[in-house]
Amino acid sequence: MTAQSRFRRFRQRGGALVAAQFALIGLVFVGAWRGGRVSRLQKGAGLTLVVLGGAVVVGGGRSLGQGFSVMPEPTDTAQLVTDGLYARVRHPIYSSLLAISLGWALFWGSREALGWTVALAALLHFKSAREETALLARFPHYAAYRRRTKRFVPGVV
Repeated sequence: MTAQSRFRRFRQRGGALVAAQFALIGLVFVGAWRGGRVSRLQKGAGLTLVVLGGAVVVGGGRSLGQGFSVMPEPTDTAQLVTDGLYARVRHPIYSSLLAISLGWALFWGSREALGWTVALAALLHFKSAREETALLARFPHYAAYRRRTKRFVPGVV
């Protein structure tokens, strides 16, 4: 496979969304260094979100096993996971990325990082919609799972 065909395949599978996701995550982390004054309570809340988000990333990745991919298209070996963290939300890894980003912005008291976190939330909403279209095509029972399980936050969104 040539480099050009690999790049075309990357684009077709949602590579631009992945690139934008990593760019926004980078902007959240870089933007935080221009933070302001922060209380101990705010630092503690931020650190808690970062740690909990990190734990959810690890747990969500483990649940997906070999089916894990940063791309919105499921891998050839992907299985539909609806238990564990996935029984609570459809996209726990995306939720955790948002929690980590929000926690980082709070920890540093950075409005800039908070703004990039909002942009990341919008992008992940769009990316998850594309992912769900592919999951519906691959797993017909995904529709019932989607009806009973929130996208990012249990009981909310």
